[in-house]
Amino acid sequence: MNTKATILLVEDDENLGFVLKDYLEMLEYEVFLEKDGQKGLEAFKLHQDKIHLNILDVMLPVMDGFVVAEEIKKLNPKVPIVFLTAKSMKEDKIRGFKLGADDYITKPFSSEELSLRIEAILRRAKSGAVEVPESTVFELGKYFFDAENQLLKGLGPERRLTKREAEVLKMLCIYKNRLLRRDVALKAIWGEDDYFMGRSMDVYITKLRKYLKDDESITITNIHGTGFKLEIKDDNI
Repeated sequence: MNTKATILLVEDDENLGFVLKDYLEMLEYEVFLEKDGQKGLEAFKLHQDKIHLNILDVMLPVMDGFVVAEEIKKLNPKVPIVFLTAKSMKEDKIRGFKLGADDYITKPFSSEELSLRIEAILRRAKSGAVEVPESTVFELGKYFFDAENQLLKGLGPERRLTKREAEVLKMLCIYKNRLLRRDVALKAIWGEDDYFMGRSMDVYITKLRKYLKDDESITITNIHGTGFKLEIKDDNI
């Protein structure tokens, strides 16, 4: 099986570490799991030529996540880093981002949120030395959506979507016939969940409904207070 990318996960909570490792491997990532900062740094040095992303708990034994990140960035300034923490202190986040962190996830978090943030980070990393294969073409009833080129083809003329429209539609496609939680979508696409960004997403959802309205088998349902669901009737895909 070809893996999407290779991830170094450093988490001292043994149960959480194994759960995250199993979940990420189910998503076809290759995962190196270590339980303290020193071993995590050693693992990065050993496998740095193939590691695409580092997920580091902040509070690690022997060497904390900030120190590990600092040493990793000395070896490879471009490799992405995500911090996991039970803390929500502003000072910790500032320190992490100053060290070059690409994201900062506060426990507890959902598996969906983690996977979407990983996808977003790896997608951005593709412009550098890391190349991460991912599905970019989706069949939606009588339409085909080319996410990479932001094209919607099918009924009527071909339509080129804006970057945000394409990002929202891609997430709906990934969650096809399942609930896409509003907070997960906002954090993955806009980076944070607030009222104004939520209103902006509602505008894009309305536009996408108009673009797909000629196929009556497709609906985008607003689940009040929770999120959205892209549903396709008689979908055999």
